[in-house]
Amino acid sequence: MKLYIVSNRLPVAFKESKGSYIINKSPGGLVSGISAYLDSINSSSLDKTNYHWVGWPGLTFPENKKLEIDKLLKTSKLIPIFLNEKTMDKFYYGFCNKTIWPLFHYFPAYSAYENEMWENYKLVNEKFCDIICDYLNNDDTIWIHDYHLMLLPGLIRKKVYNAKIGFFLHIPFPHFEIFRLFPPEWREEILKGILGADLIGFHTNDYTRYFLGCVLRLLGYNNDLGEIQFEDRIIKIDTFPMGIDFKVFNDLSVSENVVNESKSLKMNFKNRKIILSIDRLDYSKGILNRLEGFQLFLEKNPQWHKKVTMLVIMVPSRIGVERYDQMKKEIDEIIGKINGLYSSLHWTPIIYQFKSFNNEQLSAFYGISDVALITPLRDGMNLIAKEYISSRVDGTGVLILSEMAGASKEMIETIIINPNHIENIANAIKDALEMEKSEQMERNNIIRERLKNNDVFKWANNFLVSLIHIKSKQMTFGKKYLDDDIKTKLIKDFKKSKKSIIFLDYDGTLVPFFDDPKKACPDAELIQLLTSLTSDNSIHLVIISGRDYQTLDEWFWNIKASLIAEHGVWLKKKFKKWKIAKKMESGWKSNIIPILKEYSNRLAGSFYEEKSHSLVWHYRKADKIHGEIIANELVDNLIDITASMNLQVLRGHNIVEIRNIDINKGTAVKNFNNGVNYDFILSIGDDWTDEDMFKALPQEAYSIKVGMSRSFSKFNLYNYSEVRSLLKDIINAK
Repeated sequence: MKLYIVSNRLPVAFKESKGSYIINKSPGGLVSGISAYLDSINSSSLDKTNYHWVGWPGLTFPENKKLEIDKLLKTSKLIPIFLNEKTMDKFYYGFCNKTIWPLFHYFPAYSAYENEMWENYKLVNEKFCDIICDYLNNDDTIWIHDYHLMLLPGLIRKKVYNAKIGFFLHIPFPHFEIFRLFPPEWREEILKGILGADLIGFHTNDYTRYFLGCVLRLLGYNNDLGEIQFEDRIIKIDTFPMGIDFKVFNDLSVSENVVNESKSLKMNFKNRKIILSIDRLDYSKGILNRLEGFQLFLEKNPQWHKKVTMLVIMVPSRIGVERYDQMKKEIDEIIGKINGLYSSLHWTPIIYQFKSFNNEQLSAFYGISDVALITPLRDGMNLIAKEYISSRVDGTGVLILSEMAGASKEMIETIIINPNHIENIANAIKDALEMEKSEQMERNNIIRERLKNNDVFKWANNFLVSLIHIKSKQMTFGKKYLDDDIKTKLIKDFKKSKKSIIFLDYDGTLVPFFDDPKKACPDAELIQLLTSLTSDNSIHLVIISGRDYQTLDEWFWNIKASLIAEHGVWLKKKFKKWKIAKKMESGWKSNIIPILKEYSNRLAGSFYEEKSHSLVWHYRKADKIHGEIIANELVDNLIDITASMNLQVLRGHNIVEIRNIDINKGTAVKNFNNGVNYDFILSIGDDWTDEDMFKALPQEAYSIKVGMSRSFSKFNLYNYSEVRSLLKDIINAK
């Protein structure tokens, strides 16, 4: 078994020198975190070839060099995806960074929606898919990372159906109101692409909820404790906060080189308090806001002049991109302004460096800084916050952290601020500088213990174990699936039977669901199918539905079948008239109808339907999220009201039904067990109402649930199309 790590970039950087190439390790949280995990499993494994990393090598190589680069990389378990300059420009600098990045970070005004960029995004994902699939074996695992490759899980699924695929998003997943700004075709394709994975991971519960909300609202799939029944698979969506290699930063801070570097830096700052601001140049990081916050702090707190210095380290990013160049210009200007206002002969409030630093240098900066000011306007996780606390071996230091960073959900003992509120930042700086060391240590020691116990190794291991678990769960449900072997036995038993009975639910079993229930009338194919099925007198067909008997009469008047309406209230045996199964009181409806009217008025797209002995509130056409909330409220309300009545309140596919407790499909099917010895019994249904039917049938009956949810049925089929296919096989068998 091999593990394939797939990301936009390989974890290396190439540098060309006189016709040859030098390979160095790339910086970045994803690369360092995943690399540390891979190194750990490689060092502990007897099989030293148990993983590969797939991605773009970072440069556009001439054709005559690609074979050489390919061989060079594969010696390090790296599989390159070669892309030309134009494609990368439209894919990476285009769709990834001009469309997805600003939109997912809540800067919709910065997003560009150009079809050519979208087409190149699809093209690159397809290229990744083609190369990965050439390597895959049945027991391999594919772990896909980040927003550059959101279509890739679905593309691989189409080619290698049983592949074990995990997907992790390292940036925020936005709320529905932001995500819906994508053109309809794009947003649907992106969601379905991600849903090609078996396990989908996010940094925080908010991102997980937002994704589930988008899937429900745009695709119509609800979840059960984070599990989605999508097409024919169960998919798990869960939260996995990414950690760091705690030991590396903890140990590095006391290493000889870092200790010496720290001493040298402290001498330069002359015992002043140091506030560290370190970030990549990006509009999502809130750098301008924190500088304005520092300026306001200096304005309000003259007693701190000449006693504190802010060290601003900004790592170059996307140089040459107009928006980033403009942002750097604004940052340069405000730093110049602050220094111009407050500098003295022996004190400069802000020391500014626009460059990258290695881990030893960063560790030294972390170690000498009394305060770390990390205020992104929106951030997936922010590992710098975790690196800072991990480097504070003595437990001192204060972290000021934006509530918009994913890390804030784990590091609640820090000073949490709103990065959009300048005064909040200024006040937090004062509080941090004046915090007693005992309080600093009390806060930090709690966080350090948490970071130590939830490091990058645990993060990766938890994700991969969860992936194995959901694949195992899929297999469990797969064992109940009516596969070819079981179908062959079913057909064989049917062929040798002399008298058979088939119970078929209607909506969701013989036809798909429609927003308007009146549109779910049987099509010509279904009528022909049922006509053929009932042409054999040895087959007794029973159509059992929650619909009213007038509708069933209208639809199936020319089918030689028995009909059951309203889940068993009305019964019409073959060639006979309708009769009521049991006389029941209906006066209760007058108390319930006003409530259903009220809820229908509250929720646009909902309505109620009155049947002879039941009431049904429909909300399939309503907003999915709001509909679920209102439906839950309605159910709670109805349960309270009907507690002393002989009534049931039940949830179905976007419906709430109120009916008499004594009548259900289970009692209805028992009407057909008297006087006839059926030697073949088949029942098929998709809803909670069909569970009563499955339980009521004898042990030898074939019971089939449409959909892969838990059921009392013996077997499962994926959808109504497979039901029709099975019925065709039964017809052809005799």
